[in-house]
Amino acid sequence: MSKCACFAYLLSLVVLVTAPAMAEHLPVPQGDVILKVSGNIEHPNVGDEAHFDYDMLMALSPHTLVTDTPWTEGAGHYEGPLARAVLEAVGARGDTLRITALNDFAADAPVSDFYDYDVILALERDGEPMEIRDFGPIFVLYPFDDYPQQLLTETIRFRSVWQVANIHVYE
Repeated sequence: MSKCACFAYLLSLVVLVTAPAMAEHLPVPQGDVILKVSGNIEHPNVGDEAHFDYDMLMALSPHTLVTDTPWTEGAGHYEGPLARAVLEAVGARGDTLRITALNDFAADAPVSDFYDYDVILALERDGEPMEIRDFGPIFVLYPFDDYPQQLLTETIRFRSVWQVANIHVYE
């Protein structure tokens, strides 16, 4: 076998072996970054963080939630990825999340909340992207109408961070 043929064969083996591993990694955002996930994650895409733009988030298990909230009038139709889908995409390994808003407000939430309930990272309300002045760009939204006794509590209201910019995963 010639040197060129040998090199081509070895290169094809490298591509075949590394392709599945590359599929596990997040792509780099093409649009404006609206969410950064840091901490104990296995699939970063920028340094040791996972950065998401709007399209990347909407591509992850988009879910629609119709619910009233303690802060808005009437039920809204909210859409965004299930929060657990985002955690799975980044390979989150921890029990607690520190969710931080654009104004540096922060709340801790157990990861179990996102598996016990269909919590979404709402990006749209009534078919329109959520603006900063209206709880956007990201609103951690629990299905309040589905579980009013469990979720209409001070604890859950505190965890329902809006204007989310960062999520940090820790033990």
